[in-house]
Amino acid sequence: MDVDIGNVLGTSPGLTTEYLDRLDDRVTDAHGTIEDGMATEEFGYAALTLPETADPDTIRTTVSGFEDPEAVVTVGIGGSALGAATLANALESDVDAYFLDNVDPDHTERLLAELPLAETVVNVVSNSGTTAETLANFLVIREAMDRNGVDWTERTVVTTGPEGNLRRLADRHDLPALDVPAGVPGRFSVLSTVGLAVAALQGHDVEAIIRGGADGKASLAGSLYDSPAYAYGAVAYALAERGALTNVLLPYAESLETFAEWFAQLWAESLGKDGVGQTPARALGATDQHSQLQLYRAGPRDKLVTFVRPRERADVAIPETDLEGLAYLGGGSLGGLLDAEFEATEASLAAADRPTVRIEIDRVDERALGELLYGMEAACVLYGELASLETFTQPAVEWGKRAARGLLGGGDFPEADAVSDKRELVISGDR
Repeated sequence: MDVDIGNVLGTSPGLTTEYLDRLDDRVTDAHGTIEDGMATEEFGYAALTLPETADPDTIRTTVSGFEDPEAVVTVGIGGSALGAATLANALESDVDAYFLDNVDPDHTERLLAELPLAETVVNVVSNSGTTAETLANFLVIREAMDRNGVDWTERTVVTTGPEGNLRRLADRHDLPALDVPAGVPGRFSVLSTVGLAVAALQGHDVEAIIRGGADGKASLAGSLYDSPAYAYGAVAYALAERGALTNVLLPYAESLETFAEWFAQLWAESLGKDGVGQTPARALGATDQHSQLQLYRAGPRDKLVTFVRPRERADVAIPETDLEGLAYLGGGSLGGLLDAEFEATEASLAAADRPTVRIEIDRVDERALGELLYGMEAACVLYGELASLETFTQPAVEWGKRAARGLLGGGDFPEADAVSDKRELVISGDR
């Protein structure tokens, strides 16, 4: 993974090389804190040790009992699903992957109608084993299997913590079960059992994903000039301090669209605290050149645009044509067109003095994805250190969980009382 930060120099907002030199002293100190946390496997920092501690053999052995599945459906939410979805949607496989990460009844009903339930593996993921959305969807899919004569106990694998409802369920029915790694928040767990079980079921090279993460770990150093991940985290932090409070992640590969969703959770949930943070926005090149670029180039100067692209990709030739005005396309390729669109967009933002960062990987494969995912996690942790944030907590998320559980009768939670205090000013369309 390479990170080019040249287009943040002299922009508005922007940075100078002199400022980066001064910031680098703080990066050195932050790296020391991160290394100490990794060495002791302190909560959160333990995520950055996963390339060493993840056990692909255990993952493969646990899911090996499901012979030739046609599909795998992951029942989870947030970090329990997005990492696995990023890998599944980026890599090709004969095993279809689906994700029940919402409780929209229409979506759930449509998915259950199309799943080949007798050939589907259900991958239920919840660290606590008490996540309301996950357990509700699991109960629904379990009932659908029963209704269709499928023994759900023969089609289910559980990934959870040492205690909770899912652990008890796995023990009672002797379900294959994987342990959520200790000290790793869900949004940082992609390089563990949480993110890799689906990859194993789809037949992907799990070891290569982990090796990619190890490459990312090996590139961490006490200077932003020596570490791509730290260069990105430091620049994103510094630009946010100067008013770039939105970070647009713009991959130029359809296969990386879900990666942008994963990044959005990582960035928002980790860094949005104490009245500070940088709002992630998801986009896709070249599609969103036509829907969003106008704002990024000519709107408020409050954005960093982060480009992500592979250097190598499969290509499709564009046929020759005699249509007037289109001859320049004939004989080219879709990949060449996409590259031109990328370079034009990057140049247009630079010409308008808008800050951008370019992140490049060799290609979209297991190893490169492992390195990219690890690099963004390390960048996020560094940003949190520089901003003096509690990067690994999510108190606002937990507040909402307690409120919802109280409304559903799952306990006495004072947060639920806030619902009745809602102010209303309704403008109705009814006549």
